[in-house]
Amino acid sequence: MKKIFILVALIPILTVAQDDLLNEIDTESTDNQYATAAFKGLKIVNFESTKLVAKDELTFIVSHRFGSIENGFDSFFGLDDAVTRLNFVYGISDGFNIGISRSSFQKIYQASAKYRLVRQQDNGFPFTIVGFNAVLINTALDKNNLPKLEFIDRLGYTTQIIISRKVNTNFSFEMVPTFFHDNYVQQNNQDNSQFALGLGARHKLSKRWSINADYGWHLNRADNSPFKNPLSIGIDLETGGHVFQMHFSNAQAMNTNGFLGQATGDWSDGNIYFGFNLSRVF
Repeated sequence: MKKIFILVALIPILTVAQDDLLNEIDTESTDNQYATAAFKGLKIVNFESTKLVAKDELTFIVSHRFGSIENGFDSFFGLDDAVTRLNFVYGISDGFNIGISRSSFQKIYQASAKYRLVRQQDNGFPFTIVGFNAVLINTALDKNNLPKLEFIDRLGYTTQIIISRKVNTNFSFEMVPTFFHDNYVQQNNQDNSQFALGLGARHKLSKRWSINADYGWHLNRADNSPFKNPLSIGIDLETGGHVFQMHFSNAQAMNTNGFLGQATGDWSDGNIYFGFNLSRVF
């Protein structure tokens, strides 16, 4: 299984397409026969979607995840324990984006690149395939508690191949083979290099509303790990220049390494987190 993921991660990024998304509409295809608007947000919930920012556009995303709702009024249903992520994504071209973000969860800074490899066509290739790579710095690690800590121990890496298909006007799905690596992990018996398979879908309810869900299946989690596979369900509302996403998840972290490797919630006992993503295009 590891060999398969490594091979997938090595797919070259030199075939980035230069397709125009400025006039993206929620229909099956455009005049050039490309399927469009499989997903309206840059993320389904936690996982990246195959949507990219258009050339020369800057998108600002505010992601907020409250604490667990299981404590009720003691934490005001998670309000007292909220974390926030600020993310800027810029379109170098219609098929190549760069991003930079900062999350209050473990005080993580992240730089990323997202690029289209191939695009779904009505009478041609059946999928859109997008690559995503990121490097993060965990600045919350405390050298007083970890006296041998070096800068390199703070680093983590992510490689994803995002494969989506717009089945019809109302329904789209995607698969996300994922490799991620943390130079420092909390469990002694957890491999630093980890593998997962993401699954996600969007079903349009009306012109502006849709229901979204994604799930991350961790493939080599340590047997005694306290962490869970992330399951998230949400609603998207498209309002003019931005998409507002409201969701529930058992993962509070919003970076890929965090929600795949450190999800602590459990849907069966109500230990879940409410949150939202709000994006604005400039």
